[in-house]
Amino acid sequence: MTGTEERFGVLTDEAVERSRRRLGIPQPQRNPPHNYEVTWDAARHFAYGYGDDNPLYCDPEYAAGTHWGSLLAPPTFLYTMGEDAAPPPDAGTRALLRGDPFAGLGSYQAVMEFEWWRPLRLGDRCRVLQTQVGVRVKPSSFGGRTAHVVRDYLYTDGRGALHALRRGTWINAERHTSKKRAKEQLVQQPYTAEELAAIDAAYAAETRRGARPRHWEDVEIGEELQPRVKGPLTTTDVVVWHLGWGMQLTPPGAFGIAAKVRRKAPGLFPPNPLNVPDTVQRLHWEPERARELGLPGPYDYGGMRETWLCHLLTDWTGDDGWLWKLRCEHRRFNYLGDTTWVRGTVVDKRRVAGRAEVHIEVRCENQRGEVTTPGTAVVLLPTRDRAVELPAPPAADLDGMVAHELAQFAVPGEHPRR
Repeated sequence: MTGTEERFGVLTDEAVERSRRRLGIPQPQRNPPHNYEVTWDAARHFAYGYGDDNPLYCDPEYAAGTHWGSLLAPPTFLYTMGEDAAPPPDAGTRALLRGDPFAGLGSYQAVMEFEWWRPLRLGDRCRVLQTQVGVRVKPSSFGGRTAHVVRDYLYTDGRGALHALRRGTWINAERHTSKKRAKEQLVQQPYTAEELAAIDAAYAAETRRGARPRHWEDVEIGEELQPRVKGPLTTTDVVVWHLGWGMQLTPPGAFGIAAKVRRKAPGLFPPNPLNVPDTVQRLHWEPERARELGLPGPYDYGGMRETWLCHLLTDWTGDDGWLWKLRCEHRRFNYLGDTTWVRGTVVDKRRVAGRAEVHIEVRCENQRGEVTTPGTAVVLLPTRDRAVELPAPPAADLDGMVAHELAQFAVPGEHPRR
């Protein structure tokens, strides 16, 4: 056994240094985007996949009559888009990006943050630049150390202007320390007729602000947003979500197309009980696979809950407002059969540099009263005498944004390559 093999699954200083050498290096996208262009059908299928029939996203004629003048894509539609903006890597860059410095460690997404500066409109194409911007070593509450890796996905719209930032934090921990964490237990009971009726009543009560402006002056601190309910989550819900979202992790295509991918990356297709190769993503809908991986059952995607939070916020904000920022943490699994109540409370309102900001605490909470995803958001609202002006990004272009983000997450002594 070699020394390298003996250190597999161990968080070493060498692995951290290797990861830090990737800071600011554009990482080519492995898969093509699910959508190359914002179309009426693509936006509608995505919105329907999370239970939203907002005509701003689903009806071009309605949307043309708003101040936007065009159908818009929902905020997290960016997940489905992004032609690769990374330059072709040279031999040195390919070597630097080869493999995972933290292979063998347990890895999970802890935080996802968004900033939106302008919309994606009907007919827009989109480019994305992915790069790692931060690596920090922190002690684990269960013993040992963890490596927090921050990755940026920077998007431009069809005219090359900056559209949005998606920033994720992944925590890498040694499995022997992460095993000390209490195993999550799943206790689910069949729904009663009364419980299902309450869920249906909540669906029936949902209203959307829509074309009626919500003015900043009328918002009160402590105000509760009308909740959104999502569930009980079924396999069908996950399938319909994928119709709009795409597959994300597994390259798109079935049968012969999937076979070509499988020949190149067999690890993406572990065999099922019949020894048939199938996508690693099936743990989100196949109970047997979830149990094989030590989970009590299939569960949703973080991107679903992020999108549900956006649904809550955009329905409350209305056509004339703007969802600027969202930050959320995924703390618990949301299993098939669970019902999620998406809630928000206004905690502050400010006038900053001409912006009329409303700060909102949001959360996803299951039927057992457990908060699965807490978060915060900032929306911009019109005032009685002024329409919303879209916020400016902190830099003018992709290179400037990368430099800005590297400065945000710099650790003393780091010298990222640019």
